[in-house]
Amino acid sequence: MIPDHIYLDFNASTPIAPEVAEAMRPFLAQHFGNPSSLHWAGAPAKEAVENARRQVADLLACHPGEVVFTSGGSESNNHALKGVFFALREKGNHVVTTQIEHPAILNPCRFLEKLGATVTCVGVDRHGRVDPDEIEKAITPKTILITVMHANNEVGTVQPIAEIARIAKKCGVLFHTDAAQSVGKIAANVADLGVDLLSLAGHKVYAPKGVGALYVREGTPIEPLIHGAGHESGRRAGTENVLLDVGLGKACEIAGDHLQDGSILKLRERFWALLREAFGDGVVLNGHPVHRLPNTLNVSFVGKAGGAILSRLDGVAASTGSACHAGAVELSPVLKAMGVTEEAGMGAIRFSLGRTTTFQELESVVHHLKKVVPCID
Repeated sequence: MIPDHIYLDFNASTPIAPEVAEAMRPFLAQHFGNPSSLHWAGAPAKEAVENARRQVADLLACHPGEVVFTSGGSESNNHALKGVFFALREKGNHVVTTQIEHPAILNPCRFLEKLGATVTCVGVDRHGRVDPDEIEKAITPKTILITVMHANNEVGTVQPIAEIARIAKKCGVLFHTDAAQSVGKIAANVADLGVDLLSLAGHKVYAPKGVGALYVREGTPIEPLIHGAGHESGRRAGTENVLLDVGLGKACEIAGDHLQDGSILKLRERFWALLREAFGDGVVLNGHPVHRLPNTLNVSFVGKAGGAILSRLDGVAASTGSACHAGAVELSPVLKAMGVTEEAGMGAIRFSLGRTTTFQELESVVHHLKKVVPCID
């Protein structure tokens, strides 16, 4: 038994940062006005939303007018894909993506197929990285959008976004990246990345759930996902959620201050060293050894069942890379696409670290793993 709860699932969700909660507090009661109202009650709300927009823009290094507030990463992704498809359907109907995208990309793609879109899913190598040349080969005269995630949520592999962006620009194709997992962990400067659209999710960056943003490069054709009044410069109808927008803005400001802090990467590497020392060749890394999120460690305990291991690590919050159905192991689509064997994949566990993670917690996890893993058949 592990007496204290240890949270190592920051890729799933992050706690709200204390500074974020404090920034939101006045908007629970004091500043209740509609940002669109032109009187004294609306002015503070309007100012707060626009300040939050600047804070998000500063993190992405873009113009505040290119930031659209949304309800989260899934909405941002849906808006990017459907918005471009409807805006450019007279030009073409082909979308290029990868096999390791989040369901918030793959399922909208399947929906668009019902409306006449054709979708090409490019594969990845054993580290979960896509080859830009394969993206270029998939482009046709009908291609209107490429969407490739910045970093994978399961194994943390960072994709060569800037290289793909150059290909997209050369071919006259719009390029979107789902940066829900990368924003706040690594630099997501949209000029350096070269993307036309970028999605982010608040609850991955120590902001509340239910808020996100979509970066839309100025001049990018996109149809609104939600129609109504002219909010968000006509790109997303609905009265602004001032409380959550303020939270996301503050979280992005804080994230910018932490980007150069290498402490989480050092913790992850010390954690990996402890695991290798304890289990030797019985534990293997899933994901790219270099091009990987600094907080993410996806490992396989070879020949073991990840779910069974976690179930005995009472008090540790982490995620598995496989599921057991009727006695058969089903690997995640990401591990399948990477060519991970069933023997290794069945034992996959994702540990994702955060700002509050301590080395003592990681030592405790390894200590208990050494007791648990040998007992798993």
